[in-house]
Amino acid sequence: MTKELVVLAAGMGSRYGGLKQIDPVGPGGELVIDYSVFDALRAGFSRVVFVIREEMLEPFRDGIGRALEPRLDVTYAFQRLDDLPPPFAPPPGREKPWGTGHALWAARREVRQPFAVINADDFYGPQAFRLLAAHLDLPPAEPPEYAMIAYELAQTVSSHGSVSRGLCRTDAQGNLIDIEEVTAIRKTAEGLCSITPDGATRQHENRTPTSMNCWGFYPGIFGRLEDRFCDFLSARAGDATSEFYLPGAVSDLIAAGQARVKVLTTPDAWLGVTYREDKPLVMAGIQGMIQRGTYPASLWA
Repeated sequence: MTKELVVLAAGMGSRYGGLKQIDPVGPGGELVIDYSVFDALRAGFSRVVFVIREEMLEPFRDGIGRALEPRLDVTYAFQRLDDLPPPFAPPPGREKPWGTGHALWAARREVRQPFAVINADDFYGPQAFRLLAAHLDLPPAEPPEYAMIAYELAQTVSSHGSVSRGLCRTDAQGNLIDIEEVTAIRKTAEGLCSITPDGATRQHENRTPTSMNCWGFYPGIFGRLEDRFCDFLSARAGDATSEFYLPGAVSDLIAAGQARVKVLTTPDAWLGVTYREDKPLVMAGIQGMIQRGTYPASLWA
């Protein structure tokens, strides 16, 4: 079955100060996104949809897209502030789009087959894409059964500052119950901790399954996502900073009985540059995988 990869990349330019500022992590100048597309291609994905800001199109194609075009079908979708379901419109003073749920919804006209969703600047490892490909090849079910790749919380926390993570609850069969967005998780002498709204310290288990926005979906999710987005806009459209997060939308679909989500775990390490000081660890991790034969030294040679 043909499978597609949706890469949420609209925030890349703003986070890195322009695409020219993105630091390579591979020995041949490869970016994290190159390794994700390489792994997806090996797992059987044959088309990639990059969700970007419209003004990023030419620098993104020049810096990333054109190198991939000989290897798989590459297309683009634009996350725009004013791309909203009718009759909604952006409120005065709103400057940024509406979060990861909105970013995925922005790809609705480009996605035609079962698909995976990832962040552009997270390294997921090859097993994540193999697991998603195998799940997406299963016969369709009703309600649809999506998939999510989970990592152990301890693997996703930086030593250089706090992080926000989606902590997952699952049932005995490995199905997702819900995702709790927890902010300011950090390593301490007592273990992994965050601070609750009332100021108390909350401890977290190292092995807590954690969402890093790596999903497997079917095109039918776009209609369900739009319904959730309309509910969000009805309640919070006037808020100039609120965001429609994909994990929250999926949790709502589960609660409404409109979807199930199988949580798939991978032994591969998640790697990410939350802080600039994290970059050497990411580079070392990739170099180790090159030495073990997981990746060639020059990815696209």
